[in-house]
Amino acid sequence: MKKRMTPQTEKQEASKPRRKRADGLRKMDSLLQAAMEVFAKSGVDAPVREIAERAGVGLGTVYRHFPQRSDLIVAVFKSQMDACADAASVIASKYEPGEALARWMQRYVDFIATKRGLAAALHSGDPAYSALPGYFDKRLRPALRTLLDAAVRAKVVRPAIEADDLLRAVATLCHGAHGEEPAYSRKMVELLVDGLRYGADTQTDSPGKRRK
Repeated sequence: MKKRMTPQTEKQEASKPRRKRADGLRKMDSLLQAAMEVFAKSGVDAPVREIAERAGVGLGTVYRHFPQRSDLIVAVFKSQMDACADAASVIASKYEPGEALARWMQRYVDFIATKRGLAAALHSGDPAYSALPGYFDKRLRPALRTLLDAAVRAKVVRPAIEADDLLRAVATLCHGAHGEEPAYSRKMVELLVDGLRYGADTQTDSPGKRRK
């Protein structure tokens, strides 16, 4: 006869799937973080074993989730885009619009630094990465647009600034002659954000329009 579970036992059993899911998510986060660090240091052709050891998982775990190296690279890139995009709402909840925009722009600098470790793969022409530009537009452009709109409404930056233009400008500044120096990139982006404030007090309440 099957032993009847007590309410407490049933509760414990019901909580196990949740714990397993949480453990699985933590393991995945650890794996993607390890892959990002290894790719940044050794390039995208680094041994998978090195990634597994850094993450504290077995090779089988890596290959079970990411049968192809390109699968892992795409997952790393998407996780970094998600983190950068999600940071926008977190920062906006803690700071005034102008400060939130400035802080997120620096967060975007960090993302670009991460992207460099994946550059060889992303520019290889491999169709496995063809969906990444669309994912970038889907996640990062709206994140910046929200911050920009809030800053324009608060009249702390001038209107008629396109999110795409700003994203490209930051990327260009981070890949200039001193692109290898994070401090230099941050300084240049800080100056760029300062420039956005010019003419902020000439706007009306509607973004993109000026007082007559």
